[in-house]
Amino acid sequence: MYNYTQQYLQSKDRIFYFVRRVPVDVQPYYSSKRISFSLKTRSLNRAMRACNSILQRLEDYWLGLRLQKMDIPAIHLVMPDAAANESNAPLLSDALDIYLKLKGVGKDKVFVSTATRNVEYVVKVLGNRCIEQYSSADASVFRDWLLDQGMSIKTVKRVFSSIRAIINITITEEGLDCSNAFSKTYFPEDVAEVTRKPIPIDDIRKIQALCQSQDDDMRWLIALISDTGMRLGEAAGLVKADIKLDDTIPHIDLKPHPWRTLKTKGSQRKIPLVGAALWAAKRLLQQQDNSLFCFPRYCSEQVCKTNSASGGLNKWLHEHVPDGCVVHSFRHSIRDRLRAVECPSDIVDAIGGWKTSGVGHGYGNGYPLEVLEKWMMKI
Repeated sequence: MYNYTQQYLQSKDRIFYFVRRVPVDVQPYYSSKRISFSLKTRSLNRAMRACNSILQRLEDYWLGLRLQKMDIPAIHLVMPDAAANESNAPLLSDALDIYLKLKGVGKDKVFVSTATRNVEYVVKVLGNRCIEQYSSADASVFRDWLLDQGMSIKTVKRVFSSIRAIINITITEEGLDCSNAFSKTYFPEDVAEVTRKPIPIDDIRKIQALCQSQDDDMRWLIALISDTGMRLGEAAGLVKADIKLDDTIPHIDLKPHPWRTLKTKGSQRKIPLVGAALWAAKRLLQQQDNSLFCFPRYCSEQVCKTNSASGGLNKWLHEHVPDGCVVHSFRHSIRDRLRAVECPSDIVDAIGGWKTSGVGHGYGNGYPLEVLEKWMMKI
């Protein structure tokens, strides 16, 4: 059955586009008489859902433009002292500046670009308003727009978390008496979300053997992660001085750098080097280049290109691991491997840099390397 929204859809190279003429009475507000842009999908069903959402928002926007040109109904009944209250709250773009000034100190470019991008999303969909002028209904519209872009629920929640933080800190700093419209938005369950799987130990051994056979920087990075459980960004951002092979117990001294911060305070740790990770560390220090970085392909004094590393490594890994496994799966595997040898959970947390619950775990200097090495050798 024909749906009237299909008249606003066109297909080019199998990609659907939204196309509609601008109504004559609102054309003065536009630089073109025709609206046309890609919906970035080949699915007719998704294109139609997006088209319906876009049409509704356009109609609402055009209605607002038309109402602006009308005389205010019953203006003669408005009392002289009832002047409209203009908001003194900062614009969302100003809130972003406040947030970055307070929270962006010492953070990497990814932190700044992520916060900026998320605010740009809101401005694109809802406009750059004073932060108290957004409503919970606006937040719901924004949620639906993000989902229409193909983002998963998990990604949408991250975007909302960023926007909430930006507005909350501005409300506190400016002493505003208003609520955060983005604080109570409902998120549906993402039934299609795929849980990352650990890589089976037999596959890990095959991958480690392939790494030693190919013996290049990308394989050194995979081998290093495979027997340490480090996050990809942690490993890719290492400098050679972080590798301590001459100590009694060879280990990685993992700490933050200007080009690569660490996810949490507990992520700063020392990790014993065993197995394939020890081999990879030795190969890294045997290189006779002048770079202070272990992986200059992905890291410089300005930035650590974790996304680039992830794309390249996963492309190779997909040929050798079960479906659903990625580089980060090594981190899931290391936890399972330590469980298999009955390693105490707080030692597992210390090796992987996971947060251990309980006040007592915040005291002292943590486990000595000798203890961590004993359990790492068991796997």
